[in-house]
Amino acid sequence: MSEYGYPSETIDLPSGGKFYPEGSPLRNGTVDVKYMTAKEEDILTSTNLIQKGLVLDKLMESLIVTKGVKPDDLLSGDLNAVMVAARILAYGKDYPVQLPCSSCKNKFEYTIDLGKLDTVDPELQSTNGEFTVELPTGLVVGFRLLTRGDEKKIQAEVNALKKIDPTIEGDTTTRLKYMITSVNGNRDKKAVREISETMIIRDLRALREAIRKATPDVDFDLNIECSVCNESIKARMPFGANFFWPDFGA
Repeated sequence: MSEYGYPSETIDLPSGGKFYPEGSPLRNGTVDVKYMTAKEEDILTSTNLIQKGLVLDKLMESLIVTKGVKPDDLLSGDLNAVMVAARILAYGKDYPVQLPCSSCKNKFEYTIDLGKLDTVDPELQSTNGEFTVELPTGLVVGFRLLTRGDEKKIQAEVNALKKIDPTIEGDTTTRLKYMITSVNGNRDKKAVREISETMIIRDLRALREAIRKATPDVDFDLNIECSVCNESIKARMPFGANFFWPDFGA
């Protein structure tokens, strides 16, 4: 039993807490997560939450018990680590999946050991959570990483744009507006908005690569052997229905 009055574990975050503001409880690079109980099973089996796409958010809200921390505060990669840890605590480390073989084109059964997943460490250094990169055209852009709360706001804006004009996607430009913090040292919102909408492709590709190198996460890339043809293949770990619903057939 922990200080919270129920079993919990302290989970290390891939970011190490480095990209959170001073004074944040996440700054120490850990978060406390409780074991799942009957309450969480009610969340997982709630038809209403599943239909609204809110079940995982509600589950994380229930499981994260560090005072002052909400799922929306976490960087996406750190939240991935919490989800994996919560799954291990609830159902164990074995996660059976079906994977397609890129060689023989067959699907085969494979059991992933969630406890052996590595973390992806950021390759770039930040200053107070902000990264700076010089793009091929000489443009110097500052950017930050997105939290779960940012991701939800981006999706809401993209959905609103589609209601106005179904032919507009808007995901790339909206995402850039949230991530870019400065352009050649200029932090004016108008400058950020303009570069988000007019950045040329080669600069955009370079920025995406910098973002990839800056992002801490769980490494979901798998290097495994196909049980059908015995060829070595690379695959991405799928998040199937049995990740959090192994017994419910949800």
